[in-house]
Amino acid sequence: MRLYVLALNPTDSVTEGFLPAARRLGLGVTLLTDRPEPHLLAHPDIETLPCDVRDFRAVITRIATHHEPAAVFTNSDHLQTQAALAADFFGLPGKDWRATLRAKDKAQMRRHLAAAGADAVWSAELPPGTPADALAAAAPYPCVVKPREGVASEDVVLVTGPEELALRCEEIRARRPDGALVVEEYLAGELYTLETLGDGHVRHVLGGFHTELSAPPFFIEERMTFVPSHPAAILRQVLTQLDVLGVGFGACHTEFVVREGRARIIEVNYRAIGDQCDLLLEQLLGIPLFEHILRTHLGEPLPASLGARTDGRALIDYPCAGHAGTLTSAPGATDLRSDGVALTYRPLRGTGERHELYGTNRDYLGVVRATGSDQGAVDRVVADFLAARRWEITP
Repeated sequence: MRLYVLALNPTDSVTEGFLPAARRLGLGVTLLTDRPEPHLLAHPDIETLPCDVRDFRAVITRIATHHEPAAVFTNSDHLQTQAALAADFFGLPGKDWRATLRAKDKAQMRRHLAAAGADAVWSAELPPGTPADALAAAAPYPCVVKPREGVASEDVVLVTGPEELALRCEEIRARRPDGALVVEEYLAGELYTLETLGDGHVRHVLGGFHTELSAPPFFIEERMTFVPSHPAAILRQVLTQLDVLGVGFGACHTEFVVREGRARIIEVNYRAIGDQCDLLLEQLLGIPLFEHILRTHLGEPLPASLGARTDGRALIDYPCAGHAGTLTSAPGATDLRSDGVALTYRPLRGTGERHELYGTNRDYLGVVRATGSDQGAVDRVVADFLAARRWEITP
């Protein structure tokens, strides 16, 4: 049985999660990518073929002229619609391409939710070349500017007035001249995530995270505390909005804010949560999460119960660069146990590397994952670990 995986750059989710899971399931894997070199370095034992994976027609042709597929899969935000269309072309299980498009296109998501009466957020789309002046007077301030198909807080910024709106749009367009932008009202509240897994009939809620962000105007996710279960009324509101969007197959990572008992979706990432949170989830819940996700794409139904643990507590923390420069000193990879807590630290940036300050997740220097049965102990162990280590950046 042949599993086709669509990918851009190598990620921990693929390298440490989905590829080992595919091996355990006895699947042959063919990786399709427009960047074969880094994948060959990361996992030289995996068949890797060059392909313009952003073009669904190229993906279909590459598969049709190679081995017969049993499943087409991706965990990339950018490639969900291409994978869904390819799976549908070959008559394989997969996500509805309409739902993947609604999730990826933030303007379309807002329009669809509003039209269905699920939630109305002031939102306007700025096509390439359209000046911000066209909506500066109508926008509610503060508001958020973001790329229509962006990910990972890239070029997402809070603005407080018309002049700042025009300036930020100009800055983003200097980096993305061909991309459309979305300007929408700022949704205040506590930020959470919901992690779900479905097969189109059964949907399991895996819990979520409470997310702490950097100071405005940027939205860097700096710390995430595991939430075993959201209040029933909040969960119902989020799941209703996901149903409206048509989301229910495979893994989904949804970000939403809660204020005065109302849950409002920020964005839907129709894939497993990233930045090593998925690796933490599998460990914390004690289930073969990556295998379950792949099995849905093979057409296997999910069990009525996943048998997940419910007593786990966890924290994930991302030490971030505070300014541009060269990383000259940093801790190495670490695994330790203390006070009933298992902690893993993995560096994300090597010493000697120079970077600008991005105001996004690309400012991460490393990731700390900690799990245990007591949240207080988990928090203390992470705090002690971070206090005892230094990351030095030379301008």
